[in-house]
Amino acid sequence: MTSVRASSTDPAEAQDYERMMGMVTGFWVTQTVRAAALYNFADHLAAGTDTAEAIAEAESTDPDATRRLLRTCASLGLMTSDDGRHFTGTSLLSTLQQDDPHSLRHFAISQSAPGHWLPWGRFPEAVRTGRHQVTAAHGEANIFDYFAQHLDEASSFTESMSNLSRDAALDIAAVLDTKGVTLALDIGGAGGDVVRAMMRANPELHGGVFDLPHIAPAAAEAAKAEGLDGRFTAVGGDFFESVPPADLYVLKYILHDWDDASCVRILQNCRAHLTKGGRITVIDLLVGEVGRPGLAPLMDMNMLDMTGGRERQIAEFDALFTAAGLHRVNTTSAGAFAVMETQPTT
Repeated sequence: MTSVRASSTDPAEAQDYERMMGMVTGFWVTQTVRAAALYNFADHLAAGTDTAEAIAEAESTDPDATRRLLRTCASLGLMTSDDGRHFTGTSLLSTLQQDDPHSLRHFAISQSAPGHWLPWGRFPEAVRTGRHQVTAAHGEANIFDYFAQHLDEASSFTESMSNLSRDAALDIAAVLDTKGVTLALDIGGAGGDVVRAMMRANPELHGGVFDLPHIAPAAAEAAKAEGLDGRFTAVGGDFFESVPPADLYVLKYILHDWDDASCVRILQNCRAHLTKGGRITVIDLLVGEVGRPGLAPLMDMNMLDMTGGRERQIAEFDALFTAAGLHRVNTTSAGAFAVMETQPTT
């Protein structure tokens, strides 16, 4: 008699098909939002430019295609219309306004631009091979080399990271003790939002950003705009080669971009130039229990496809620290992030 193994999958119900349909067509929504961001719908509607014809004239787009896009945006809850001709933006659309310090406009544009979009089109190959798809899609060694050749996309990506970092930067500055720290360096810090928040919290602290040569100047400009340039330094370089000396290194959302060996190399370079008694602070998402919803599991897929990096569990971070001659001395939370402070192992 042959035994029949029970299925480990529940049968699909009507709502499951509807939910799956939404997942499958999710990229339609992504590109719809990208177009709304590119053509500044949020800003136009906020300023009273509220018809397809007026927006099309301002943005040099096709009037009929613009009308259809507005109608679709309304179906997504981005705007409303009483007569089908004049539109009013909702609070959801306001997240794309350019002057909002937490704006998601640049994130919507950069994540759906060719730099990210084309590698994601090859995502199954990333799963099959375990390798990121930037080289196959763009012919570059990594996404950062791609950005170096596509400065508009790089600028949009950097701005999006600054927008996303602002609230987290305040949380991080609140939990990181910088008393007695002479110089804090934000490694790979882009616009330097984290270290600038730390400097505002501690008027005695000198800070700086160490990032790629085409990115570091933006940090200097941001510090000058806040009147921090007298105690701020922006340095261009490669953290795989070396980093400038500092009392405190901050690596926010850096290690998740890289494989384990690369992470150890970055940490070792920081350890080699850390002043006596200093700390290396790693700030990243933590992967939780299987099945827990949240950003980390999806970001892990993004890292698989885009960088060859990964999101990690706390034990995986500890393994990196040990391999780099470090040990974790404190862990706190700052919003969605884990703030892991380490020191050299004696």
